[in-house]
Amino acid sequence: MEEEKTAFARRLRAALEDAGIEPSAAVLEKRFNSRYRGTPVTVQAISGWLTGRYMPKQDKIRVLAELVRIDPHVLQFGGGGRIAEARAEWLPTAVGARERRVIDAFLALPPKRRELVAELVTALHDSAR
Repeated sequence: MEEEKTAFARRLRAALEDAGIEPSAAVLEKRFNSRYRGTPVTVQAISGWLTGRYMPKQDKIRVLAELVRIDPHVLQFGGGGRIAEARAEWLPTAVGARERRVIDAFLALPPKRRELVAELVTALHDSAR
């Protein structure tokens, strides 16, 4: 099991670097928790993932894999297989750099603040009709 944890940590750090994300527990903690719907994960737990002390559970591996744009199976067990940029499926081509920055900022918010922003946008949209 120790070898599996160490190998996972190497794959995670490499995937983060490939995705342009600093393989730091503090950096990953903010990005991970902005996407994870469960109880926020501590910097210490994430440090354990990056150093091979701990292995995250499947729900967390799925979030990590989405964050670095690789298949969860590949992140957990190795092999090839980057996945396509998910945003390309729903972002219209007319979205500019400013809108993309706003969307990225929204996605980086903690879940409760994202809900608040979603309510505000929905109210503004509905009042414009």
